[in-house]
Amino acid sequence: MTKKSDDPVVRPETSEAKVPGRTTGFLIMTAMIIGVAVFMNSQDQRLNDSSSGVDPANALDGFRADAWYLPDEALLGFVEIPRGSFTMGSNPALDRMAYENERWSQLRLQGEVHLPRYFVARYETTQAQFNAFVRDTGLAQAAVDPARSGNYPVANVTWTEALAYARWLEGQLRASSLTPPRLSDFLNSGATVSLPTEAEWEKAARGTDARIFPWGSRPVAAYANFQSDGPAAVGSSDCSDCAYGLADMAGNVWELTRSPLQDYPYDRKDDLVPSAEDPLFVMRGGSYADPVNNVRTAVRGAADPGVRNDTIGFRLVISNPQRPN
Repeated sequence: MTKKSDDPVVRPETSEAKVPGRTTGFLIMTAMIIGVAVFMNSQDQRLNDSSSGVDPANALDGFRADAWYLPDEALLGFVEIPRGSFTMGSNPALDRMAYENERWSQLRLQGEVHLPRYFVARYETTQAQFNAFVRDTGLAQAAVDPARSGNYPVANVTWTEALAYARWLEGQLRASSLTPPRLSDFLNSGATVSLPTEAEWEKAARGTDARIFPWGSRPVAAYANFQSDGPAAVGSSDCSDCAYGLADMAGNVWELTRSPLQDYPYDRKDDLVPSAEDPLFVMRGGSYADPVNNVRTAVRGAADPGVRNDTIGFRLVISNPQRPN
């Protein structure tokens, strides 16, 4: 089944890659990226010291008001994912909830993908973090939910706004003495702050042992916020068994990636050149409103880059897309 043009969000059970049109897709992708760059370049003079965009009166437990409300941890909440291979996609014999678009190919159920090392945020991007960006840049669309501020996940932001936030935070990290040396060195080596590719997201969610859920093979309600009435503060579900110690990789809010929705097998080159004329972008992890089958590590939804939805947010990575495997 195909996506209707007036449906900006595709849930996993209805998702399907579009008919290829690589040249047009590349032009659209390029235009969107240039749009983000132009907007953020107009803000470059605003990049100054570590107080940029900070409101110290709004301190949050466990987060640093002097460091863009990132977590109060040695790497400001970023977790290193070592280089190496992982299993991507689903085997229906092991996961009976698997959807067809999680199958690797007609001949193979799953594939092995090798990734260089990268860093991923422990938590979904919060209201406080995104609103520091809004205050500093004057972005018109502030994604403030008065009932769920502070350390709740930000939602109702577009794919383009999420990328703009990532570029702003990269500028802050590059300019500030507060940035941990390991992150500074990685950025100086050619890495950038961005949305994860869907391969980066999936490896971070399931580890290297092909987990169906971030904690293992069976659903555990206490480990994730799903089938509920609303989002929870990031990290509210204590999941000591989750891969890499990451929080909310299942449920809470869907997480946008920078990968256009395309058929498997996954090829990282496709992240730069989408094969659809008006690409949708993959979202991962499910949300608080979703059933258990949509919060698995391999599930693939998608959203139009201009859509706003209170079940869709994002988390960031620091990675080098040009680095060879």
